[in-house]
Amino acid sequence: MSEILSWGPAWLFPVLALFGGLWLLIKSSDVFVEGASGIARHLGISPIVIGMVIVGFGTSAPELVVSAFSALEGKPVLALGNAFGSNIANIALILGITSLVIPIQVHSNILRRELPLLTAVTLVALAVIADGSLSRLDGILLICVFLVAMSWTVWISFKRPQDELLKTLAVDPALPPSNVQKSLGQLLVGMLVLLVSSRGLVWGAVELATMAGVSELIIGLTVVAIGTSLPELASTLMAVRKGEHDMAIGNVVGSNLFNTLAVVGIAGTIHPFGLEPEILQRDFPFMLLLTVSLFIFGWGRKGKGRINRIEGGLLLLSFLIYTGLLIRSVLGS
Repeated sequence: MSEILSWGPAWLFPVLALFGGLWLLIKSSDVFVEGASGIARHLGISPIVIGMVIVGFGTSAPELVVSAFSALEGKPVLALGNAFGSNIANIALILGITSLVIPIQVHSNILRRELPLLTAVTLVALAVIADGSLSRLDGILLICVFLVAMSWTVWISFKRPQDELLKTLAVDPALPPSNVQKSLGQLLVGMLVLLVSSRGLVWGAVELATMAGVSELIIGLTVVAIGTSLPELASTLMAVRKGEHDMAIGNVVGSNLFNTLAVVGIAGTIHPFGLEPEILQRDFPFMLLLTVSLFIFGWGRKGKGRINRIEGGLLLLSFLIYTGLLIRSVLGS
């Protein structure tokens, strides 16, 4: 670890690229979502679909673009660390902090169906990577499962338009017509900055990992994962402050479904790779444990799921312990 202590000018640009890229990534994803929502409203797309698909995609866009660039750069382990680390941060850090502030209630029947779906999807991902590798066929399979899961969710939403979750997710149809030129500009600028900032973030992360002698997996699981999860943190806290508890958990469930299937699937399709042993021995089991815990807390009894302050404290404590294990692995290397 002597390399970490020898800070010098060589560290400056990677640090700026990493944290500057994270900041631009978050800002540009907001612009991208606003532009996409405006165009969708202009085309007459259902407010429910806009809320569930476009806005949901926007909060996961940072993970998707960062992981795609990581795979294109030949750094797929960073992509996997970003996806799994974001899932861990979403449940343990984001829901942990949020439920400590205000206990979260679960009323939505759709959400209570998506909680077991997320658990099942996580087990599917485990079956796919259990052989210690992620092939192109594995990646395509995960993407197909993602498309099926999203189609099922949208179909269910149309069958139950009065569900509590949909009331909070649906974009107000009474909003004035969007300016198409402005929305298109926001969409294009947002996507362009997403791409550029992601490229800078990946470069900075890889450079820092190389200089510090830390594996790309650790960088992906910590700095990159927490950074790309900031949109979910902001939207979850905002939802709880407005009393929209189902939306708060819906953000996390939707993001984790997206990360587990689409983000990992795209990374594997672009660049098949072998997994580091720590992923199957440490990271995935912890992510699975958190997912099952979220299912148990959120499902509840007699349709009254919730995450109280004690459970939120346990989630946050588990995140601190996990992060401590990661730091210990770095210091011991």
